[in-house]
Amino acid sequence: MTAKKKCGFVSIIGAPNAGKSTLINKLVGAKVSIVSPKVQTTRTRVMGIVNKGATQIVFIDTPGIFAPRKRFDRAMVSAAWQGTADAEIILLIVEVARGKVNTESQAIVDKLKEQKRSAVLVLNKIDLVDKDKLLKIATEMNETGVFTDIYMISALSGDGVDRLLKDITEKMPAGPWMFNEDQVSDMPMRLLAAEITREKIFIQLKEELPYASTVETETWEEFKDGSVKISQVVYVMRDSQKAIILGKGGAQIKKIGEASRLELEEILERRVHLSLFVKVRENWTDDPDRYAAWGLDFNA
Repeated sequence: MTAKKKCGFVSIIGAPNAGKSTLINKLVGAKVSIVSPKVQTTRTRVMGIVNKGATQIVFIDTPGIFAPRKRFDRAMVSAAWQGTADAEIILLIVEVARGKVNTESQAIVDKLKEQKRSAVLVLNKIDLVDKDKLLKIATEMNETGVFTDIYMISALSGDGVDRLLKDITEKMPAGPWMFNEDQVSDMPMRLLAAEITREKIFIQLKEELPYASTVETETWEEFKDGSVKISQVVYVMRDSQKAIILGKGGAQIKKIGEASRLELEEILERRVHLSLFVKVRENWTDDPDRYAAWGLDFNA
């Protein structure tokens, strides 16, 4: 007898740099969301799809939730809360490496309580905190009345993740699958390729170029030998930022392109020819078309 199919949505929310993207990549077993040591690298909602037996779980990775100051910030935070609207389960990721709950995470807990919404609490980076401090955090969070369950994990090492996934699988409602069996994300390949390059910019340029850049895939050409030629444009806001990305004699853009190409070849399992160009677009954060490309609300 064939097992009855189940399917449901799980929204992963949290403050910037809590480990949401690392967790979703670990759960899915493939890279669907970019990761860097910098906060606020995820800009839009990303769906990661996990199939366990007859159950399909659609995880929604969202931008970090923080106090927004600019239009772009407001759009990202709005997308994060929208990601919880239709979810069967809300997972709140709180990183505990500092031995306490930061103000941004506490603000999310307060808002969930205000909205009378329940969530599952996932305490992340438990390998970096003293056990007594960890238990104190768990006790304090439990006393808020917001959480139905509390898990302690390390998204990076995978410690505790299997149990979390097992319990989530059991809670999914009966229903038809939303995606094909071999699909791991709803993100178009062109957008994922641009995100991979954006991740390399974040990692390599660290504090020099915080959030003034975006990447777009302009052309994607497939050849008979199985290889693919990808042309991308890195948009920055000022000429000085363009100079940083290019580097002396073009050395920096070459390093970024090489790192991105190698990862794309691993993901696509084929040869990749990647061309990167850098252009100045002063007001890209005020361009409605950019927001539409990421699925963000320009008027949030």
